[in-house]
Amino acid sequence: MNNLLSLKSRLVILLILFMSPVLAMAETLDTGDTAWILTSTALVLFMTLPGLALFYGGLVRSKNVLSVLMQCFVIACVVSILWVVYGYSLSFAEGNSFVGGLGNLFLGEVTRASMSGTLPETVFVMFQMTFAIITPALIVGGFAERMKFSAMLLFSIIWVTLVYFPICHMVWGGGWLAEKGLLDFAGGTVVHITAGVAAIVAALVMGNRNGFPTTPMMPHNMTMTVTGAGMLWVGWFGFNAGSAVAANGDAGMAMLVTHISAACGAFTWAVMEWLRYGKPSALGTVTGMVAGLGTITPASGFVGPMGALVIGISAGVICFIATGFIKRKLKIDDSLDVFPVHGVGGMLGTFMAGIFAASSLGGVGYAEGVTMGSQLGVQVIGIVFTFAWTAVVTFIILKVVNAIIGLRVSDEDETQGLDITEHDERGYII
Repeated sequence: MNNLLSLKSRLVILLILFMSPVLAMAETLDTGDTAWILTSTALVLFMTLPGLALFYGGLVRSKNVLSVLMQCFVIACVVSILWVVYGYSLSFAEGNSFVGGLGNLFLGEVTRASMSGTLPETVFVMFQMTFAIITPALIVGGFAERMKFSAMLLFSIIWVTLVYFPICHMVWGGGWLAEKGLLDFAGGTVVHITAGVAAIVAALVMGNRNGFPTTPMMPHNMTMTVTGAGMLWVGWFGFNAGSAVAANGDAGMAMLVTHISAACGAFTWAVMEWLRYGKPSALGTVTGMVAGLGTITPASGFVGPMGALVIGISAGVICFIATGFIKRKLKIDDSLDVFPVHGVGGMLGTFMAGIFAASSLGGVGYAEGVTMGSQLGVQVIGIVFTFAWTAVVTFIILKVVNAIIGLRVSDEDETQGLDITEHDERGYII
Protein backbone atom coordinates (compact mmCIF):
# COMPACT_ATOMS: atom_id res chain seq x y z
CA MET A 1 0.00 0.00 0.00
CA ASN A 2 2.83 2.37 0.93
CA ASN A 3 4.60 1.57 -2.32
CA LEU A 4 1.41 2.41 -4.24
CA LEU A 5 1.06 5.77 -2.43
CA SER A 6 4.71 6.50 -3.07
CA LEU A 7 4.22 5.80 -6.78
CA LYS A 8 1.16 8.06 -6.89
CA SER A 9 3.05 10.82 -5.11
CA ARG A 10 5.86 10.61 -7.60
CA LEU A 11 3.44 10.75 -10.49
CA VAL A 12 1.72 13.83 -9.02
CA ILE A 13 5.07 15.56 -8.52
CA LEU A 14 6.14 14.73 -12.06
CA LEU A 15 2.81 16.00 -13.41
CA ILE A 16 3.17 19.27 -11.48
CA LEU A 17 6.71 19.75 -12.75
CA PHE A 18 5.65 18.99 -16.30
CA MET A 19 2.67 21.34 -16.14
CA SER A 20 4.35 24.19 -14.27
CA PRO A 21 5.29 26.21 -17.39
CA VAL A 22 1.74 25.83 -18.67
CA LEU A 23 0.26 26.75 -15.32
CA ALA A 24 2.55 29.78 -15.07
CA MET A 25 1.48 30.91 -18.53
CA ALA A 26 -2.17 30.36 -17.65
CA GLU A 27 -1.74 32.65 -14.64
CA THR A 28 -0.35 35.57 -16.66
CA LEU A 29 -1.39 35.14 -20.30
CA ASP A 30 -4.14 37.51 -21.40
CA THR A 31 -5.71 36.28 -24.63
CA GLY A 32 -7.34 39.64 -25.33
CA ASP A 33 -4.01 41.46 -25.07
CA THR A 34 -2.36 38.78 -27.18
CA ALA A 35 -4.98 38.96 -29.91
CA TRP A 36 -4.70 42.75 -30.07
CA ILE A 37 -0.90 42.79 -30.30
CA LEU A 38 -0.97 40.05 -32.95
CA THR A 39 -3.32 42.31 -34.92
CA SER A 40 -1.18 45.39 -34.25
CA THR A 41 1.92 43.55 -35.44
CA ALA A 42 0.28 42.83 -38.78
CA LEU A 43 -0.86 46.47 -39.02
CA VAL A 44 2.63 47.86 -38.41
CA LEU A 45 4.21 45.54 -40.95
CA PHE A 46 1.42 46.58 -43.34
CA MET A 47 2.65 50.16 -42.88
CA THR A 48 5.98 49.28 -44.50
CA LEU A 49 4.79 46.64 -46.95
CA PRO A 50 2.92 47.85 -48.86
CA GLY A 51 2.02 51.21 -47.23
CA LEU A 52 5.32 53.10 -47.10
CA ALA A 53 6.61 51.39 -50.24
CA LEU A 54 3.62 52.63 -52.26
CA PHE A 55 3.67 56.06 -50.62
CA TYR A 56 7.33 56.57 -51.50
CA GLY A 57 7.07 54.75 -54.83
CA GLY A 58 4.48 57.16 -56.16
CA LEU A 59 6.50 60.20 -55.07
CA VAL A 60 9.60 59.43 -57.14
CA ARG A 61 9.94 59.61 -60.91
CA SER A 62 8.78 56.59 -62.91
CA LYS A 63 12.34 55.52 -63.74
CA ASN A 64 13.02 54.94 -60.02
CA VAL A 65 9.77 53.45 -58.74
CA LEU A 66 11.00 49.86 -58.53
CA SER A 67 14.21 50.89 -56.79
CA VAL A 68 12.22 52.43 -53.94
CA LEU A 69 9.86 49.46 -53.68
CA MET A 70 12.86 47.13 -53.70
CA GLN A 71 14.66 49.08 -50.98
CA CYS A 72 11.66 48.96 -48.64
CA PHE A 73 11.15 45.25 -49.32
CA VAL A 74 14.78 44.24 -48.79
CA ILE A 75 15.12 46.37 -45.66
CA ALA A 76 12.18 44.43 -44.22
CA CYS A 77 14.03 41.19 -44.95
CA VAL A 78 17.49 42.08 -43.69
CA VAL A 79 16.33 43.87 -40.53
CA SER A 80 14.16 40.85 -39.65
CA ILE A 81 17.26 38.65 -39.83
CA LEU A 82 19.36 41.06 -37.77
CA TRP A 83 16.58 41.32 -35.17
CA VAL A 84 16.64 37.56 -34.65
CA VAL A 85 20.43 37.29 -34.59
CA TYR A 86 21.24 40.16 -32.21
CA GLY A 87 18.85 43.09 -32.58
CA TYR A 88 16.28 42.01 -30.01
CA SER A 89 19.04 41.20 -27.56
CA LEU A 90 20.79 44.57 -28.00
CA SER A 91 17.45 46.34 -27.63
CA PHE A 92 15.76 44.52 -24.76
CA ALA A 93 18.19 42.15 -23.03
CA GLU A 94 19.73 43.23 -19.77
CA GLY A 95 22.78 45.36 -20.48
CA ASN A 96 24.10 48.78 -19.56
CA SER A 97 22.55 52.25 -19.80
CA PHE A 98 23.21 52.53 -23.53
CA VAL A 99 22.74 49.10 -25.08
CA GLY A 100 21.45 45.67 -24.19
CA GLY A 101 23.66 42.65 -23.72
CA LEU A 102 24.22 39.58 -25.89
CA GLY A 103 22.45 37.14 -23.64
CA ASN A 104 19.59 36.57 -26.06
CA LEU A 105 21.45 36.06 -29.33
CA PHE A 106 19.44 34.17 -31.93
CA LEU A 107 16.47 34.52 -29.56
CA GLY A 108 18.01 31.74 -27.52
CA GLU A 109 15.91 32.54 -24.45
CA VAL A 110 12.63 32.97 -26.32
CA THR A 111 10.42 29.89 -26.11
CA ARG A 112 6.74 29.07 -26.50
CA ALA A 113 6.40 29.36 -22.73
CA SER A 114 8.38 32.58 -22.14
CA MET A 115 6.31 35.64 -21.36
CA SER A 116 6.60 39.39 -21.74
CA GLY A 117 4.02 40.84 -19.39
CA THR A 118 0.67 39.38 -20.39
CA LEU A 119 1.91 38.33 -23.85
CA PRO A 120 3.86 35.38 -25.14
CA GLU A 121 7.35 36.78 -25.66
CA THR A 122 7.22 35.63 -29.27
CA VAL A 123 4.44 38.15 -29.88
CA PHE A 124 6.40 40.98 -28.25
CA VAL A 125 9.49 40.06 -30.29
CA MET A 126 7.55 40.19 -33.53
CA PHE A 127 5.74 43.42 -32.64
CA GLN A 128 8.98 45.23 -31.85
CA MET A 129 10.58 43.80 -34.99
CA THR A 130 8.10 45.70 -37.14
CA PHE A 131 9.25 48.99 -35.57
CA ALA A 132 12.86 48.12 -36.33
CA ILE A 133 11.84 47.42 -39.93
CA ILE A 134 10.00 50.66 -40.68
CA THR A 135 12.61 53.01 -39.20
CA PRO A 136 15.43 52.48 -41.74
CA ALA A 137 12.79 52.20 -44.47
CA LEU A 138 11.72 55.76 -43.66
CA ILE A 139 15.29 56.96 -44.28
CA VAL A 140 15.03 55.80 -47.91
CA GLY A 141 13.08 58.98 -48.64
CA GLY A 142 16.13 61.11 -47.83
CA PHE A 143 18.40 59.62 -50.49
CA ALA A 144 15.82 58.34 -52.98
CA GLU A 145 16.81 58.24 -56.67
CA ARG A 146 20.58 58.44 -56.16
CA MET A 147 22.03 55.86 -53.73
CA LYS A 148 23.46 52.55 -54.90
CA PHE A 149 21.44 49.53 -53.83
CA SER A 150 24.56 47.90 -52.34
CA ALA A 151 25.35 51.08 -50.39
CA MET A 152 21.76 51.29 -49.12
CA LEU A 153 21.96 47.70 -47.89
CA LEU A 154 25.29 48.11 -46.10
CA PHE A 155 24.25 51.46 -44.63
CA SER A 156 20.95 50.04 -43.31
CA ILE A 157 22.68 47.07 -41.66
CA ILE A 158 25.22 49.24 -39.85
CA TRP A 159 22.69 51.96 -39.05
CA VAL A 160 20.15 49.78 -37.25
CA THR A 161 23.02 48.21 -35.31
CA LEU A 162 24.63 51.44 -34.13
CA VAL A 163 21.67 53.81 -34.01
CA TYR A 164 18.29 52.08 -33.80
CA PHE A 165 19.10 49.22 -31.41
CA PRO A 166 20.93 51.41 -28.84
CA ILE A 167 18.31 54.19 -28.90
CA CYS A 168 15.56 51.57 -28.59
CA HIS A 169 17.30 50.16 -25.51
CA MET A 170 17.85 53.59 -23.98
CA VAL A 171 14.18 54.55 -24.35
CA TRP A 172 12.20 51.30 -24.19
CA GLY A 173 14.66 48.68 -22.96
CA GLY A 174 15.42 50.11 -19.53
CA GLY A 175 18.32 52.38 -20.53
CA TRP A 176 19.16 55.79 -19.13
CA LEU A 177 16.46 57.75 -20.96
CA ALA A 178 13.85 55.34 -19.62
CA GLU A 179 15.27 55.79 -16.13
CA LYS A 180 15.06 59.56 -16.49
CA GLY A 181 11.35 59.20 -17.31
CA LEU A 182 11.31 60.21 -20.98
CA LEU A 183 7.77 60.09 -22.40
CA ASP A 184 7.90 58.35 -25.76
CA PHE A 185 4.91 56.08 -26.10
CA ALA A 186 5.38 54.74 -29.63
CA GLY A 187 8.56 56.14 -31.15
CA GLY A 188 8.96 59.91 -31.38
CA THR A 189 12.64 59.56 -30.53
CA VAL A 190 13.23 55.88 -31.35
CA VAL A 191 11.64 55.99 -34.82
CA HIS A 192 10.88 59.48 -36.10
CA ILE A 193 13.76 61.62 -34.85
CA THR A 194 16.32 58.94 -35.72
CA ALA A 195 14.90 58.41 -39.21
CA GLY A 196 14.43 62.12 -39.92
CA VAL A 197 17.91 63.13 -38.77
CA ALA A 198 19.53 60.24 -40.62
CA ALA A 199 17.67 61.21 -43.80
CA ILE A 200 18.85 64.82 -43.82
CA VAL A 201 22.42 63.84 -42.94
CA ALA A 202 22.35 61.42 -45.88
CA ALA A 203 20.98 64.14 -48.15
CA LEU A 204 23.75 66.52 -47.09
CA VAL A 205 26.55 63.96 -47.42
CA MET A 206 25.39 62.69 -50.83
CA GLY A 207 24.41 66.03 -52.30
CA ASN A 208 21.36 66.96 -54.33
CA ARG A 209 19.92 65.00 -57.22
CA ASN A 210 21.09 66.19 -60.62
CA GLY A 211 18.95 69.17 -61.60
CA PHE A 212 17.68 69.97 -58.09
CA PRO A 213 16.27 72.54 -57.35
CA THR A 214 15.90 74.08 -60.82
CA THR A 215 14.42 71.04 -62.58
CA PRO A 216 10.90 70.00 -61.46
CA MET A 217 10.87 66.48 -60.00
CA MET A 218 7.18 65.78 -59.65
CA PRO A 219 5.66 62.57 -58.23
CA HIS A 220 4.99 60.18 -61.08
CA ASN A 221 1.88 58.51 -59.62
CA MET A 222 -0.17 60.34 -57.01
CA THR A 223 -2.79 57.58 -57.04
CA MET A 224 -0.14 55.19 -55.76
CA THR A 225 0.96 57.72 -53.14
CA VAL A 226 -2.55 58.39 -51.83
CA THR A 227 -3.21 54.65 -51.68
CA GLY A 228 -0.05 54.13 -49.66
CA ALA A 229 -0.97 57.05 -47.42
CA GLY A 230 -4.33 55.45 -46.62
CA MET A 231 -2.54 52.25 -45.67
CA LEU A 232 -0.20 54.20 -43.42
CA TRP A 233 -3.13 55.88 -41.67
CA VAL A 234 -4.83 52.56 -40.92
CA GLY A 235 -1.59 50.80 -40.04
CA TRP A 236 -0.67 53.56 -37.60
CA PHE A 237 -3.45 52.41 -35.28
CA GLY A 238 -1.37 49.29 -34.66
CA PHE A 239 1.76 51.42 -34.32
CA ASN A 240 0.38 53.70 -31.59
CA ALA A 241 -2.51 51.83 -29.99
CA GLY A 242 -0.52 48.60 -30.10
CA SER A 243 2.21 50.27 -28.07
CA ALA A 244 -0.07 50.05 -25.04
CA VAL A 245 0.87 46.34 -25.24
CA ALA A 246 -2.62 45.58 -23.97
CA ALA A 247 -6.24 45.72 -25.07
CA ASN A 248 -7.30 48.37 -22.61
CA GLY A 249 -8.27 52.02 -22.15
CA ASP A 250 -4.76 53.24 -22.96
CA ALA A 251 -4.94 51.51 -26.34
CA GLY A 252 -8.38 52.97 -26.99
CA MET A 253 -7.28 56.51 -26.17
CA ALA A 254 -4.10 56.11 -28.21
CA MET A 255 -6.15 55.05 -31.23
CA LEU A 256 -8.56 57.96 -30.78
CA VAL A 257 -5.88 60.64 -30.46
CA THR A 258 -3.93 59.13 -33.37
CA HIS A 259 -6.92 59.54 -35.66
CA ILE A 260 -7.66 63.06 -34.41
CA SER A 261 -4.08 64.22 -34.98
CA ALA A 262 -3.90 62.67 -38.45
CA ALA A 263 -7.13 64.38 -39.49
CA CYS A 264 -6.01 67.73 -38.06
CA GLY A 265 -2.58 67.49 -39.67
CA ALA A 266 -4.01 66.66 -43.10
CA PHE A 267 -6.69 69.35 -43.04
CA THR A 268 -4.36 72.02 -41.63
CA TRP A 269 -1.71 71.35 -44.29
CA ALA A 270 -4.37 71.56 -47.02
CA VAL A 271 -5.56 74.90 -45.63
CA MET A 272 -1.98 76.21 -45.47
CA GLU A 273 -1.52 75.34 -49.13
CA TRP A 274 -4.87 76.86 -50.01
CA LEU A 275 -3.95 80.13 -48.36
CA ARG A 276 -0.44 80.27 -49.82
CA TYR A 277 -0.91 78.86 -53.32
CA GLY A 278 -4.62 79.29 -53.95
CA LYS A 279 -5.33 75.54 -54.19
CA PRO A 280 -4.96 72.59 -51.84
CA SER A 281 -3.20 69.52 -53.22
CA ALA A 282 -3.56 65.80 -52.66
CA LEU A 283 0.18 65.59 -52.08
CA GLY A 284 0.02 68.25 -49.36
CA THR A 285 -3.00 66.68 -47.71
CA VAL A 286 -1.45 63.23 -47.39
CA THR A 287 1.87 64.72 -46.30
CA GLY A 288 0.03 66.62 -43.57
CA MET A 289 -1.61 63.38 -42.52
CA VAL A 290 1.78 61.71 -42.10
CA ALA A 291 3.03 64.75 -40.18
CA GLY A 292 0.04 64.52 -37.84
CA LEU A 293 0.63 60.82 -37.31
CA GLY A 294 4.35 61.17 -36.68
CA THR A 295 3.88 64.07 -34.29
CA ILE A 296 1.24 62.36 -32.14
CA THR A 297 3.25 59.13 -31.95
CA PRO A 298 5.37 59.88 -28.85
CA ALA A 299 2.41 61.48 -27.07
CA SER A 300 -0.33 59.05 -28.10
CA GLY A 301 -0.47 57.12 -24.84
CA PHE A 302 -0.22 60.17 -22.60
CA VAL A 303 -2.56 62.85 -23.98
CA GLY A 304 -6.29 63.28 -24.45
CA PRO A 305 -8.43 64.50 -27.36
CA MET A 306 -7.74 68.20 -26.69
CA GLY A 307 -4.01 67.57 -26.78
CA ALA A 308 -4.39 65.63 -30.01
CA LEU A 309 -6.22 68.54 -31.65
CA VAL A 310 -3.43 70.97 -30.74
CA ILE A 311 -0.68 68.53 -31.69
CA GLY A 312 -2.25 67.71 -35.06
CA ILE A 313 -2.83 71.35 -35.98
CA SER A 314 0.69 72.27 -34.85
CA ALA A 315 2.11 69.48 -36.99
CA GLY A 316 0.21 70.76 -40.04
CA VAL A 317 1.57 74.29 -39.58
CA ILE A 318 5.13 73.68 -38.36
CA CYS A 319 5.98 70.73 -40.62
CA PHE A 320 4.55 72.64 -43.60
CA ILE A 321 6.83 75.59 -42.84
CA ALA A 322 9.81 73.29 -42.22
CA THR A 323 9.33 71.54 -45.56
CA GLY A 324 9.46 74.82 -47.47
CA PHE A 325 12.43 76.04 -45.44
CA ILE A 326 14.49 72.89 -46.07
CA LYS A 327 13.72 72.66 -49.79
CA ARG A 328 13.45 76.29 -50.90
CA LYS A 329 15.55 78.24 -48.43
CA LEU A 330 18.34 75.81 -47.56
CA LYS A 331 18.04 73.94 -50.89
CA ILE A 332 18.73 70.58 -49.25
CA ASP A 333 17.42 67.70 -51.36
CA ASP A 334 15.78 65.56 -48.70
CA SER A 335 13.96 63.91 -51.60
CA LEU A 336 10.72 62.90 -49.91
CA ASP A 337 10.74 65.34 -46.97
CA VAL A 338 11.68 62.85 -44.29
CA PHE A 339 13.31 65.34 -41.92
CA PRO A 340 10.69 68.12 -42.00
CA VAL A 341 7.86 65.59 -41.60
CA HIS A 342 9.28 62.85 -39.39
CA GLY A 343 12.26 64.55 -37.77
CA VAL A 344 10.57 67.86 -36.99
CA GLY A 345 7.30 66.09 -36.20
CA GLY A 346 9.05 63.65 -33.87
CA MET A 347 10.77 66.47 -31.99
CA LEU A 348 7.60 68.53 -31.79
CA GLY A 349 5.51 65.61 -30.57
CA THR A 350 8.09 64.49 -28.02
CA PHE A 351 8.20 68.01 -26.56
CA MET A 352 4.42 68.47 -26.56
CA ALA A 353 3.94 65.13 -24.82
CA GLY A 354 5.51 66.77 -21.81
CA ILE A 355 2.86 69.50 -21.90
CA PHE A 356 -0.35 67.68 -22.73
CA ALA A 357 0.35 64.74 -20.44
CA ALA A 358 -0.80 67.06 -17.67
CA SER A 359 -4.04 65.81 -16.12
CA SER A 360 -5.42 69.36 -16.19
CA LEU A 361 -5.12 69.24 -19.99
CA GLY A 362 -6.75 65.83 -20.35
CA GLY A 363 -3.60 63.72 -20.12
CA VAL A 364 -2.66 60.84 -17.86
CA GLY A 365 -0.75 63.07 -15.45
CA TYR A 366 2.88 63.02 -14.36
CA ALA A 367 4.73 60.64 -12.08
CA GLU A 368 4.77 61.51 -8.40
CA GLY A 369 6.95 64.51 -7.72
CA VAL A 370 7.25 65.44 -11.41
CA THR A 371 6.12 68.86 -12.63
CA MET A 372 5.49 70.04 -16.17
CA GLY A 373 8.74 71.97 -16.08
CA SER A 374 10.85 69.03 -14.97
CA GLN A 375 9.14 66.72 -17.46
CA LEU A 376 9.81 69.16 -20.31
CA GLY A 377 13.45 69.20 -19.26
CA VAL A 378 13.59 65.42 -19.63
CA GLN A 379 11.86 65.64 -23.01
CA VAL A 380 14.41 68.19 -24.26
CA ILE A 381 17.29 66.00 -23.07
CA GLY A 382 15.80 63.05 -24.98
CA ILE A 383 15.35 65.10 -28.13
CA VAL A 384 18.84 66.64 -28.07
CA PHE A 385 20.60 63.37 -27.25
CA THR A 386 18.73 61.40 -29.92
CA PHE A 387 19.41 64.11 -32.50
CA ALA A 388 23.12 64.31 -31.68
CA TRP A 389 23.71 60.55 -31.43
CA THR A 390 21.92 59.91 -34.72
CA ALA A 391 23.60 62.76 -36.60
CA VAL A 392 27.14 61.88 -35.57
CA VAL A 393 26.85 58.12 -35.98
CA THR A 394 24.97 58.40 -39.29
CA PHE A 395 27.62 60.75 -40.69
CA ILE A 396 30.39 58.32 -39.75
CA ILE A 397 28.52 55.35 -41.24
CA LEU A 398 27.94 57.17 -44.51
CA LYS A 399 31.61 58.09 -44.78
CA VAL A 400 32.68 54.51 -44.07
CA VAL A 401 30.24 53.07 -46.63
CA ASN A 402 31.38 55.63 -49.19
CA ALA A 403 35.01 54.64 -48.63
CA ILE A 404 34.21 50.94 -49.01
CA ILE A 405 31.84 50.79 -51.99
CA GLY A 406 30.77 54.35 -52.78
CA LEU A 407 27.38 55.83 -51.94
CA ARG A 408 26.12 57.34 -55.14
CA VAL A 409 25.38 56.01 -58.61
CA SER A 410 27.08 57.68 -61.56
CA ASP A 411 25.53 60.70 -63.26
CA GLU A 412 24.75 58.52 -66.27
CA ASP A 413 23.00 55.89 -64.14
CA GLU A 414 21.05 58.56 -62.28
CA THR A 415 19.85 60.02 -65.58
CA GLN A 416 18.84 56.61 -66.89
CA GLY A 417 17.11 55.66 -63.65
CA LEU A 418 17.89 53.19 -60.88
CA ASP A 419 15.27 50.66 -61.98
CA ILE A 420 17.35 49.74 -65.02
CA THR A 421 20.85 50.43 -63.75
CA GLU A 422 20.50 48.78 -60.34
CA HIS A 423 17.92 46.05 -61.00
CA ASP A 424 17.65 45.64 -64.77
CA GLU A 425 13.87 46.04 -64.62
CA ARG A 426 11.22 48.62 -65.41
CA GLY A 427 8.25 49.60 -63.33
CA TYR A 428 6.12 50.19 -66.42
CA ILE A 429 6.01 48.84 -69.95
CA ILE A 430 7.00 51.62 -72.32
